[in-house]
Amino acid sequence: MNRSIPLVLAIALFMEQMDSTVIATALPAIATDIGTNPIALKLALTAYLVSLAVFIPISGWMADRFGARRIFAIAIAVFMAGSIACAASTSLTEFVISRFLQGMGGAMMTPVGRLVLVRSTQKSQLVNAMAWLTIPALVGPLVGPPVGGFLTTFLTWHWIFLINIPIGIAGIVFALTVLPKDTRRSYDRVDWVGFLLSGAAASGIVFGLSVISLPALPAVWGIAATIGGVVCFFGYLAHARAHPKPLLDPRMFRNRTFSLSLMGGNLFRIGAGAVPFLLPLMLQLGFGMTPFKSGMITCVSAAGAIMMKFIIQRVLRYGGFRHVLLLAAAGASLSIAVNGLFTPATPVALIMGVLFFGGLVRSMFFTSANALIFAEVTQDTAAQATSIASALQQVSIAIGVALAGGILDIVSTVNGGELTLNAFHIAFFAIAAITAFAILPFLALPPNAGEAVSGHGLKRAGARAASPVRQ
Repeated sequence: MNRSIPLVLAIALFMEQMDSTVIATALPAIATDIGTNPIALKLALTAYLVSLAVFIPISGWMADRFGARRIFAIAIAVFMAGSIACAASTSLTEFVISRFLQGMGGAMMTPVGRLVLVRSTQKSQLVNAMAWLTIPALVGPLVGPPVGGFLTTFLTWHWIFLINIPIGIAGIVFALTVLPKDTRRSYDRVDWVGFLLSGAAASGIVFGLSVISLPALPAVWGIAATIGGVVCFFGYLAHARAHPKPLLDPRMFRNRTFSLSLMGGNLFRIGAGAVPFLLPLMLQLGFGMTPFKSGMITCVSAAGAIMMKFIIQRVLRYGGFRHVLLLAAAGASLSIAVNGLFTPATPVALIMGVLFFGGLVRSMFFTSANALIFAEVTQDTAAQATSIASALQQVSIAIGVALAGGILDIVSTVNGGELTLNAFHIAFFAIAAITAFAILPFLALPPNAGEAVSGHGLKRAGARAASPVRQ
């Protein structure tokens, strides 16, 4: 496997992931400097998520129309332009618009980068390629908080955005020199009605849930936006069934492996995706830890995730997608539930051990599920698969955070408005139960699903037939 391709693509993921974690540490400083408050500034975070939701659906069409390598490089440039605009912002309005521009670049970087990887990698090497793609991306959240704290404390908050410029320039140079040249592909006229409906559906749901979970605006706005997004979603389904070449083709879900992997993956993401939101809050508000100590404890899960990337191919070859995904979903659900048993008296070493195990099994699940999505996808439908998968992932993450925040709000209201440690425990138990539901779709997965990618069934078949393993 040519590791240079996933590593070049990972530059963009590293930049995007680090940016999203760095900004959290600098929100108070940014708010003070531009004359607003941190709660209102969360609109900028929401603007970024909305931009992702709007432009991810059209990313596959853009890659086929103009070339995946070219669009990937342009996406990095747009993200850099948004970063410069953020650093130059002097008001809340300017900052929100700048984050939206950043989101336009981010919406293209991840799905188009994944598309380049799928099209340039043999099926048998896809798991390893996915692992190498995500290792640098995991480093971003690991180094983001300390880097953000250092830059904000000893320089100014502007540098948390300006640091993206040298990283982005390197990404563009490597993308244009290392990634395979674009091949001409057939494309249809863009489905503008589908683009508007899908964008309104995804952005309405993501915006609505973000407002509900991060109360920068009245909750009624979030409820109305979520309902509007759901209505647009059903409107899009009706449009797509009648359109000969819809922007996001629901006929993709006729592929059983594709549909089951997306269903299970997104159920899992709703639950597991809420953990990074809940855990730091519990350690800081429930245990009284400092942000630094909390970050030093929670980062151990990233270490577990990185370690799993180096052995996941062997794990899948031994167990196959179905068994590995069932085991990972069960293990992750258990590790999340254990978080609900932590108290200030729990030894830190025990907490870190549980978080390390949780990082291992979540990484096992995500790498396996992401590879399985493309296991039976053809070159011609790969763009559709990346767009659909990326759009649904954004929605599921928003649902997870909103659900966790909603549980905290409900329990604290019952307790008289006070956010107690018990509220976090209940939230973790509820999130663990939702994560466990990811087991159900994978129970229906055929034992030989994705065998060309995992090598599990092919290895046995090759041994029985004493013939070369088919690709």
